[in-house]
Amino acid sequence: MSDPQQSSDTVFGAIVRGEIPAEIVYEDDDCIAFRDLNPQAPVHVLVIPRIAVSGLQEADQADPALLGHLMQAAQTVARQEGLDASGWRVVVNVGEAAGQTVPHLHLHVLGGRALTWPPG
Repeated sequence: MSDPQQSSDTVFGAIVRGEIPAEIVYEDDDCIAFRDLNPQAPVHVLVIPRIAVSGLQEADQADPALLGHLMQAAQTVARQEGLDASGWRVVVNVGEAAGQTVPHLHLHVLGGRALTWPPG
């Protein structure tokens, strides 16, 4: 298991360390998934690694297994949330201009309504 002390010094790192409560819907040794406090869809869950990775721009060649695992966790969350029949979206924002507000890699799992394209 990843050392939670190596998680980022952000609100997400505090959630990983158990310092801030969150409505956790899935967790394993490498990641944790919890409901977004400002949901943009009826289902809006964040999937984050337990270790400190500030964003996708920081995920280099050493992280392909972790990145794949996060996508598998997103799929598990979508199934648990009953989104199989209607579909879902996975979003990763990279940098402030893209809407990344917390410098800790996270995947948004969105569903439960029709999602438009292009996104806002």
